[in-house]
Amino acid sequence: MNPAALIPADISLNAALAICAVAFVSGTARGFSGFGSALIFMPLASSIADPRLVAALLLIIDFVAAAPLLPNAWEKADRKATAIMVTGALIGVPIGTYFLSRLEPVTTRWIISVFVFALLLLLLSGWRYRGKDHAAVSIGIGGLSGFCSGLAQTGGPPIVGYWLGRPIPSVIARANIVLFFGASDFFSAVSYAATGLITMDAIKFALVVGPVYGFGVWFGASLFGKASETVFRSICYALIAAAVIFGLPALDGVLR
Repeated sequence: MNPAALIPADISLNAALAICAVAFVSGTARGFSGFGSALIFMPLASSIADPRLVAALLLIIDFVAAAPLLPNAWEKADRKATAIMVTGALIGVPIGTYFLSRLEPVTTRWIISVFVFALLLLLLSGWRYRGKDHAAVSIGIGGLSGFCSGLAQTGGPPIVGYWLGRPIPSVIARANIVLFFGASDFFSAVSYAATGLITMDAIKFALVVGPVYGFGVWFGASLFGKASETVFRSICYALIAAAVIFGLPALDGVLR
């Protein structure tokens, strides 16, 4: 099949190449550091194409990339604690999806930029939840993450900040995170499908962008242990900040 036939009609070849480049960079960030893919991809890709298409695209390619991790996470995770947090996502994801499906693209881009900037500050702060375990707190954080995921696939920082701050082995914490996002992505897929956000355009375009994103994840993972994690994380933070700036709708007339 001609790759050009997989690109949505309203996206030019140059725009598609730009989105692929963004996917590679964001995939590299994820492969090396385990975070940052959505925070880089969403602001930049949303400045090139409709945020609704971009969010559905990221959901598809990231879900496929993460699916192989689920069986191992199921075995090692604290499934009861994760289920409580997933309850929050069950509430938050549809709400975020509703706003994504209803808001004008420019409004959505402004919200994405503000959200990503706030989440960047959260990452930079090194925040970890050190309080006691409470079902209400878990549900609340799960709901916030679910809302961010439904709106812009950016639900990572609240969950990471919570689980990595728990007095539990890091293996269990990471398994909880992977398992939570497996459930959250499933809720997002159902919500996106119900609201018409997962379209044939998104599915076909994922066949183009997905391999590039996957190669970026592999490339980033191959750098782990060979490059300074501190330096690379700093680069990721700088890329997220740049993505926020260059993704601002107010700069459309200046940068394009």
